Amino acid sequence: MTEDARFEDGGETPLRLAAEDREDLVAISALLQDAVLPGTEMQWDRNSRRFALLANRFRWEDAPTQSGARKRPFERVQAVLAIDAVRAVRWSGFDPRDKDQVISLLSLTFEDGADAQGGGRIVLTLAGDGAIGVDVEAVSVSLTDVTRPYQAVSGRAPEHPED
Repeated sequence: MTEDARFEDGGETPLRLAAEDREDLVAISALLQDAVLPGTEMQWDRNSRRFALLANRFRWEDAPTQSGARKRPFERVQAVLAIDAVRAVRWSGFDPRDKDQVISLLSLTFEDGADAQGGGRIVLTLAGDGAIGVDVEAVSVSLTDVTRPYQAVSGRAPEHPED
């Protein structure tokens, strides 16, 4: 019998996660919250039916708990989010060709499609009322860290003021 992984087992190991359903996507969404990227770091390859982006994600898995004392600087890491089995991609609230625009990812959610085959739309909600809708045949998502962690330029964890 195998044991479940523990939080402490992660340490400095790069993340390699896959999501195949709505529940799996919740974990990837939490790890990508507050990731930042230029709009030019997104690509939809129609031939391979893959949408991918390269983001600088905050390492939430290494941030201290409410009661924990911070022993080292906050970190970010570059990570690739890849969505497969893509039918279409739609942008709203920003221009992905704007080389000077930096977008901040808030969440990933899945909306069921009209068919009963598991298809639907993965919605990437962005700060500032932007969104990316990725129509998919099924949930097939991966998140892979591709660099070593580096110190967050701000030196702080992202904050979300309560309304």
